[in-house]
Amino acid sequence: MSAADLQGLYQELILDHAKTPSGTGLMDSADGQSHQLNPTCGDEITLQVHLGEGGTVAHLRWEGHGCAISQASASLLSELAEGLSTAELTERIDAFRTAMQSRGKIQPSEELFGDAVALGGVSRYVARVKCAMLAWVAAEDALAQATVGR
Repeated sequence: MSAADLQGLYQELILDHAKTPSGTGLMDSADGQSHQLNPTCGDEITLQVHLGEGGTVAHLRWEGHGCAISQASASLLSELAEGLSTAELTERIDAFRTAMQSRGKIQPSEELFGDAVALGGVSRYVARVKCAMLAWVAAEDALAQATVGR
């Protein structure tokens, strides 16, 4: 598959997740919750972390509005997070941030990120990095709240 074909596939995946997102709808009694706003463009998200047995992420739920990138990023993150330990999710958030700040020099690992690798190309567009990072920053904050006292 050529680079152009792969890029087209990634764009289609992002649009699909933006149109029919996973993990939407907040639940009662979250272990951690965070509301984040991107003041540059107005994208907004509220994200909840619900922990299960042994500190694994049972559910990552969210609601929000914004561009296709921010909404797809939240959807992809919700699929990725469930079943991970809090340490594993924190590790992936850090690795995703590193990739997003690389300006295209570091591509996210498919092994670590699954379909969320589709967001890797966003790092070349500085103005869009905050859109892609919005849900991940919210997850980081919600995880910090969820793990306090555990």
